Amino acid sequence: MPLIRIKKSWEIPETKITPETTYLNRRRFMKSLIGVGLSATALSTLTSCGRNSKTSLTSEAVTLPMTGKFTINPNFSEVDRPITDEALATKYNNFYEFGGNKSIWQAAQALPTENWKVEVKGLVKNPRIYDIDELQKKFPLEERIYRFRCVEAWAMVIPWLGFPMKLLMADVEPTSKAKYVRFTSFYDAEITKGPGFWANGYPWPYTEGLRIDEMANELAFFAVGMYGKSLPKQNGAPLRQVIPWKYGFKGAKSIVKIEFIESRPATFWNTLVPNEYAFEANVNPNVPHPRWSQATEKVLSEGASWSWEKIPTLPYNGYGEYVASLYS
Repeated sequence: MPLIRIKKSWEIPETKITPETTYLNRRRFMKSLIGVGLSATALSTLTSCGRNSKTSLTSEAVTLPMTGKFTINPNFSEVDRPITDEALATKYNNFYEFGGNKSIWQAAQALPTENWKVEVKGLVKNPRIYDIDELQKKFPLEERIYRFRCVEAWAMVIPWLGFPMKLLMADVEPTSKAKYVRFTSFYDAEITKGPGFWANGYPWPYTEGLRIDEMANELAFFAVGMYGKSLPKQNGAPLRQVIPWKYGFKGAKSIVKIEFIESRPATFWNTLVPNEYAFEANVNPNVPHPRWSQATEKVLSEGASWSWEKIPTLPYNGYGEYVASLYS
């Protein structure tokens, strides 16, 4: 009897997947934009937490070294749309510690990543302080191609490098009292100055949180790289969360502390604007943001021109078969 394989919701034919050699090479297609005068920048009209944002894209991605050995996870080796160009994914970013618009990549280079430590504490049997190099050696690195969905209703597809969060959980062994996890990002008032005078009164450092069963889910991922290279500073180097079924603000960048706790933690955006940034923050086309619909999203396309294709938003960003049971 022949074996019938039913394709997953995110899969497309292999012939339509961007070749590995394509996204591992730095792009030069942005040079073609020089003559358009940025008239195509619908990007700049998108809001970043309520304010207009503008982007400053250059012809190439940030130059970074290749990572060490990694495997390609066959379960997450393709999605239903092209991989976002590396230059765009590394130059169109939210990182509020370095500013309130999308052009923070230059300011983010001030982030000091040398001798990076990550403290894991709280309700665990084996509290640890990991060196970032130790993390990358202790947990085998793999590549996963995930959809990325921002709460601002734009989307990308990114090949992340990292390891499942559940591996770190197994190493530190949370106790039965641990119900939530809090992630804390790097903060130094002299370096991470925030978005100008808007930074005053913000609940720094940036924190995010998950339920412990969400962290243990197969999809939950710690990224240390992207596009086969080390993680750029503006993308959250040297360690960031990637939670593909949730809006992007749930992914804390430049993590320095992970705490296993009993009660739901206060988090950055949920503390500031709880009606706009829910703690759960699962991608849901049926729950609009107070200022825009989430029923559709604009996808930053791969290729020689950057345009935003508007498509329907998928519940849980298309990963419902992995996570829907968590919320039943």
